[in-house]
Amino acid sequence: MPSWLEDYAPRRFDELAFSEKNRNTIESAAVSLNPPHILLAGPAGIGKTTCWRLMARQILGPGWKSTTHVLQAKDLKGSSGAMAKFEDFLRPGGNTSSDTLAGRSSLDAFDSSMITASANDPPPSGRERKHGADRAPISRLIIIEDADHLGPKRQPYLRRMMESNTQTSRFIFTARSPSRIIDALRSRTQQIRVSATSTEQIIARLETISSKNNLDVNRDLFGDIAHIVDGNLRRAILTLEILGRKGQTSNRKNLQELVASTTPFGIQKALEEALRGRVHQWKWEKQGTRNKRVLKGALGALDEAMKSHSFNSEDVVLHLHRLLTTGRLLLSEQLQTDLLESLARCDVKLKRSIHGRIHLERFMHEAAGFAQTHLA
Repeated sequence: MPSWLEDYAPRRFDELAFSEKNRNTIESAAVSLNPPHILLAGPAGIGKTTCWRLMARQILGPGWKSTTHVLQAKDLKGSSGAMAKFEDFLRPGGNTSSDTLAGRSSLDAFDSSMITASANDPPPSGRERKHGADRAPISRLIIIEDADHLGPKRQPYLRRMMESNTQTSRFIFTARSPSRIIDALRSRTQQIRVSATSTEQIIARLETISSKNNLDVNRDLFGDIAHIVDGNLRRAILTLEILGRKGQTSNRKNLQELVASTTPFGIQKALEEALRGRVHQWKWEKQGTRNKRVLKGALGALDEAMKSHSFNSEDVVLHLHRLLTTGRLLLSEQLQTDLLESLARCDVKLKRSIHGRIHLERFMHEAAGFAQTHLA
């Protein structure tokens, strides 16, 4: 059963939940005879992936999927052989080969009649893009998702390829923090910054989906969802889908129970243990027929939360930041300020290290020290 994210994904540029200015900029770039490299920047869940899919369909035509190549940069971070995987993606013929993915052309780009568009796959601008008679058509798109995770070694490699091998191809980057992308790459792209989806746009999209599914919805539920997701349209649609498929959209209490069951309270428990001074504790527990020494305290709770929710270090920082800024903990202003500054330092160090657990442990120890100082 396809998700509502797929069923109700925008098919045209004017359906994107962006500002009118951004929609016009994106459409203009996609229908251009010489489209630029693009950098789509913005928070999670606003539709960056949907946007580049529409651009790929408009630029490459009905057969866009066969010549659109996607790399998730976050998957490379901290993995063994990451640089080799990156080079294999961009240079399929091998590191010593002059053949590059960006330098390859495609026959169907020169003859758009080879593939006919289906009724469910119209051109997002309303018309197919025309090729310039004086230049080779763009035949390939290389998508780098979460390009802000590429790191300092892979970005210069990419810059050299963009300089020399993109006559018939274009790059589209997505990023949450474009400042982590080197100036040499950003200067070669048209940057489009998209803000978090507004409450009005989220409510309007949820109302449309609800109407198409004939849901019996409490009139205040859409506003509740919009408040909880904090600008993340993808999360809003998924939340409505879960409630809708279970027939639980008529009572706002069901939303509260859903949020409670999916919120990682282990992160909150870890921070609370650290603030109580219990960062690193060992206890003996009976497991089966044997006694086993088990890590407890803040670090034990942190490890358990990361394991049960499959969190990486950056996910933990995100949840800690949300916990500290939403007022769920009754902390003094100075203690909260110190914790946020420490968390910011931890976040910076995580970007430069593959040993995230070390920096999270240091944050927990600093949190315990702050609490002891302010509560003494």
